[in-house]
This record gives sequence, C-alpha cells and structure tokens, in this order.
Amino acid sequence: MQVKQILETYRERLRARQEARKKSESRAALISWARLAVFGVGLWMAWLVITADRLHPFWLFVPFVLFLLLIFLYRSAMTARRAAESAEVFYERGLSRLEDRWAGTGMSGAQFVDEAHPYARDFDIFGTGSVYELLATTVSPWGSKMLAEWLLAPADADEVRARQGAVEELAPRIDLREMLAIDYSHDSKELDSGELSRWALEPAKLTSHAAALVALVLGLVTLSVAIGWIGSWVPRTVALATFLVSGTFALSFRTRVKEVMMGVEHPSRDLAIMSSLLERLEQEEFVTERLYKLQAALVVNGSKASQEIHRLRRMFDCLDARRNQLFLPVATPLLWATQFAFAIERWRKQIGPKVPEWLCAIAEFDALLALSAYRHEHPQDVFPEIVEGEPLFDGEAIGHPLIPMDRLVRNNFRIGSKLRLVVVSGSNMSGKSTLLRTIGLNTVLALAGAPVHASRLVVSPFQLAASIRVVDSLQDGISHFYAEILRLRQVAKLAERERPLLFFLDEILHGTNSYDRRIGAEAVVRGLVDKGALGLITTHDLALAKVAEEMGKTASNMHFVDHLENGEITFDYKMRPGVVKKSNAIELMRSIGLDV
Repeated sequence: MQVKQILETYRERLRARQEARKKSESRAALISWARLAVFGVGLWMAWLVITADRLHPFWLFVPFVLFLLLIFLYRSAMTARRAAESAEVFYERGLSRLEDRWAGTGMSGAQFVDEAHPYARDFDIFGTGSVYELLATTVSPWGSKMLAEWLLAPADADEVRARQGAVEELAPRIDLREMLAIDYSHDSKELDSGELSRWALEPAKLTSHAAALVALVLGLVTLSVAIGWIGSWVPRTVALATFLVSGTFALSFRTRVKEVMMGVEHPSRDLAIMSSLLERLEQEEFVTERLYKLQAALVVNGSKASQEIHRLRRMFDCLDARRNQLFLPVATPLLWATQFAFAIERWRKQIGPKVPEWLCAIAEFDALLALSAYRHEHPQDVFPEIVEGEPLFDGEAIGHPLIPMDRLVRNNFRIGSKLRLVVVSGSNMSGKSTLLRTIGLNTVLALAGAPVHASRLVVSPFQLAASIRVVDSLQDGISHFYAEILRLRQVAKLAERERPLLFFLDEILHGTNSYDRRIGAEAVVRGLVDKGALGLITTHDLALAKVAEEMGKTASNMHFVDHLENGEITFDYKMRPGVVKKSNAIELMRSIGLDV
C-alpha cells in the first residue's frame, strides 16, 4: 500500500467517524427532548391521579419505565458519540503524521529524558518534534515507558528479529489500533507506570482465612439481627449484644482495613486501561511467535488475566460503594469494608505476583502496536537485516526520519570490516551533523525493532554513543569544552564493553586551539578504534582530515560541498569521497551583511 492510499483510507474513515458522531449527537438530542416530553406527561398523569381521580396510579409506571429506558438510550447515544470523537482524534493524528504536521501534537517523552544518556539528546530521541513523538501512539503508561526503553537500549539480534516479525503482523490492523484508542481515550499522562506493580507486590495485610470467614458470618448475622430488631422480631438486648460483638471485631481490624482502602486509591485508576489491553490481546489471533507468547503469559490457574483484573475491579467498586449515603446503613452492619478488604488482600496474595508479568506483556503489546502504526504509515521504509559477527553498518538511500519528504536528501553509507573510521569534512550548514544524526537515528530504530528510513540496511548489534549536542552548565561550573571531554570519557568507557561501539563525534574538540585539537582528536579516535569501535567524526579543521590518511585502510575521508550561485550559497547535501577543498565561512558572513 502506498502513502496516497493510506491517506485516502484515513480520510474516508475520518469522514465516516465524523458522520457517526453527528448522528449520535442528533440521536442524543432527540432522546433528550423525548425524555423531557415523557417527564411532562408523567407530571400531567400524576396530577390526574392526585387531583382529578381520573386515572389509576398503576398508569404512572408507564412514564416511569419509559423515562428509565430513555435514560439508558441517552447514555448509549453519548457513549457512541464519545467513541466516534475518539476515533476522529485517532485518524486526525494519523493524517497529521502522514502530512508532516505532527510535531508538537503528541507525547514528547520529556519524562524519560536522561541528561547522562550517551546519545538520547544528540539524536532527538525525546522532545517536541522528536522520534519518540512520531512513534508514540501508545495508549498506556506501560507501553509508553517500554517504547522509550527500546529507543534508549539497543537490543540484540534475536530480540530485534522477534520484534520485527510482530510489528509486521500488526501493521495492517488499523481496526485494532482504533479500538484501543477508543477504549482508552482519556489522558494517560497522570498514571504512574509502576504504581500498580508496586501495590500488587506488597505483602498482604489481611491474610487470615478464619478472620475473613468470621467477618462474612458476623456481617450476615448482624444485618439480620438489625432487620429483626427494626421489625420488633429480635429483643433489644440480643441486638445490642450482636452490635457490640460486631463492632469490636471491626475495630480490631480497623487499622489494617483502613490501610487497604487507602492503598487501592491510586492503583484502581490503572485497571480500566489494563483490562482493555488484556482483552484485546487475549481476543486477537496471532501467528507470530512473539505475539503468541504474549498471549500465553496471560493465563493463571486456568483463568484469563482479564477475568482476574475484572474481578479485582469489581471488588474495588464494591469497596467504594460504602461511600454511598443510601447504602451506608446496610454496609455498616454487613461489615462491608472489612469483608472486601479481606477479599482484595486475598486476591493480592494469590494473583498479585502475576501482575508485573501481565503489565510487561501489555507494555510490549502496546509498544509493538506503536511501531506497527509507524510501519503502516511508512510503507517506503524497510526492515533492516540484522547480522552477527563483524560489526557492520551498510545502508543505501538513508534519510533522516524526521525530515519531511519534500526536503529529504538521501545518502549511501557503509562502515565495517576493515573500515573503522570515517572523517567527514565540509563547510558550514552543508549536512555533516545531519549525516551523523541520520545514521545514528536509523541505527536506533533498527535496533529497537522498527523500520528504517532507507531502501536497504544491513546492520549488526551496536552500542551507540555521540557527542553532537553537548552543552555547558553555568550552575555546575562546566564549560562547553569540559562537558565535551567528559562525554568523550564516557564514550571511551563504553568502547571497553563486549558489544561493539558505533560512535558519532561532531566537530570534535572545537573548543580548544588547533594544535591541542589535532593531538587530542587523533588520540581519542585512535584509542576508540584500537578498542574495536567504529565511528564517524566531523570537522571544519582540514588538519584533522590527515588523521584518516595516516590510519590507512582503517579510515577514510568523506565530504560535503556548497555552491555559490548569484551571490547565494546553496547545498545539495550529497556526500562525496575525499576531503573538502574550500570553506564558506567568509561567504556566509558576507551573505548576511557583515563587512568582512
């Protein structure tokens, strides 16, 4: 399917959902008027019954039943309206991604930013207009967190291949993604991705089966005695004695029951989206091994995970029912809160240890669905071939995933085998830094299990590290140069690990003089290559280009050029072999009016 076809599909579906919303709104409005009319007729009939004695009171049940039915129909219409609105948002956001106007409209992933991470800031992983914002169509906090983790930690070859297979199978399932967007249309940003797991794994506070049985029996007896006392069937002394025993029992567990009730306040919010994702994951039919295993993990003691979560939700709802003023006179003698506190703690003891596993399955399913949406909406992108053995990055027609197609320029690039270092020279604004980000970000996508912005890519599992957007810190008293050498130290340490390192160093050591820069840069890159790392460095300093010449076949020079046309500098952003022969700094300064 081509992008034009996907655009048309989304537009057709958006129009259909808009029409469905309008019909639901009209239906709801009509039902509202009908409800008002029935209420008016009911008042008129009540007047006839009370004052005119012309109507039997039985007839009042007719408007009463009709009114209740209309309430139910109105709620149904409003539910359909909300579903249509959520579907509208789903397709509007899809169209914004396809039309390259998505930046600033989605989740930035700011909560996952780690300033010490070796490449997240450099490759625009998070933030407005970031790759995370483009990818994050997740509906749960657990899926959002797992997607971020995949982008921050490159996987091994087998894991990448497993994700690729699952993403490919999920890619055509637009209806599944739409249903989940409708199921969970409210904001997930307020939910804590670890809160439910922490609650589920806490030790149960009420574990006595005997006490739970006593609470059940005592509650039923107390309610029966209370009813008998009100109806004068039970003597007052018996009732008081029963109330005393029941109250004493409840007070003995009051502290722990209160802790249980307070503890479920926040985790209860997560259960709605959890049950929705569980149901969808259980109901779908899959052939990919990874998705099949996710389904298999959702069974415990012969029960489906969604059933157990529904059971917990019902207990939470029942516990919350004690707040109802009308129900309170019944709940008190029944020891309602005590009984459901015992039931919830029993569930936590029996089922709680499985919750983190279920949440992990949900998170992975949600993250895979996000990557599948990207796969569906970028049919021109390809899944990379993941190879093991010698470190390798070999790509054709590689483009930056965040640059709109009408401005995108693609390049071929290969590094690996004997070639361990590529020095990229070129004038200002010619595309050197963009090349580093292009290769780095496509490697991140490849090792996360996503498609890449290329016509072909063969890549091996790498660690990644970059020094592209290093910033100083006034508060910490760190200059730009010092911040850069701290990052270089981090890169050097990563190169000592077992997995090969692919590094990206932009304008290396440009914060010092040419002499120190030449010596320091050569020492750094030679040290990295000697440790088995591969990488790219960019430079304006043509003296650094000699480093590649001195390293023989393990290094090479590439460059970008500019052209002066009618007094204006233009760029084609095409990478060429060799060292750049000129600089455009003077021309750039003159082009903006500086007298140089």
